[in-house]
Amino acid sequence: MIRRIRCGGRLARVGVHVVFGWCLATACYPFLTQTAQRRLQQRWSRDLLDMLGVGLEVSGPASLVASSDNSIHGLMVANHVSWLDVFVISSLAPATFVCKSEVRRWPLIGSLCAKTGTVFLERGSKFAAQRTHQALAGKLRHGDRVAIFPEGTTGEGRTLLPFRAALMQSAIDAGTPVQPLAIRYLDARGDHAAAANYCGETSFWQSLCSVASAPAMTASIAILEPVATVSITRKDLAGKAHASIRLSLEQLAIRPGNVVQDEHRIEEGELILIGE
Repeated sequence: MIRRIRCGGRLARVGVHVVFGWCLATACYPFLTQTAQRRLQQRWSRDLLDMLGVGLEVSGPASLVASSDNSIHGLMVANHVSWLDVFVISSLAPATFVCKSEVRRWPLIGSLCAKTGTVFLERGSKFAAQRTHQALAGKLRHGDRVAIFPEGTTGEGRTLLPFRAALMQSAIDAGTPVQPLAIRYLDARGDHAAAANYCGETSFWQSLCSVASAPAMTASIAILEPVATVSITRKDLAGKAHASIRLSLEQLAIRPGNVVQDEHRIEEGELILIGE
């Protein structure tokens, strides 16, 4: 009963929030500066996570963590666990995302993503992939941040699938660094929060209800050292980013209680920044 009440209350708030976001994206977003768009995207994403009971914990080098929104540039690559990943990253460093074309058909969410600049990738089409690569390279050259999930699909959060290197070429062509990010979802005990998983035959609605009905969880995101794109192939670039994220996930998994502890902590509402 408690889970049903929690789920219903959260979904009601999220529904209003998504409609409000769609209205903002339609009426205001196209006319804002890029800085204002990023701030709006970041605030909206943080509010969404808060409504779903998802806290945000950020770890990494102090120089990157302290001002992550301004210090992270280029192509961000992350492991893919859930649809929540987009909003977790947006809460940290708003960016242009690359999503599967099916997302465009999701009620309201698909339209909202399209209005805020999401690039939709059609799978199985070499022409579409080339067009996406050119679009991303152009955005990176103009100083935009771009985020991709090179696994190509969601996993269960404990292991890392092989990376597809094709879209990595956009960072090489634009001469911008690749910024690896490692994402984990933890419950109150610091263990893996399975409620965040969005894989297999689970529908988006089922996953949304799973998150909304679960007790509070934490999205733990690690900012890792950037990877330079000078004199490197996209295959090697993907390999370095993959190794960095895999190591981070393995280190988090073996820490006592899976809780990151550090003396450099800055609390900002539900956002906890941890600098190593």
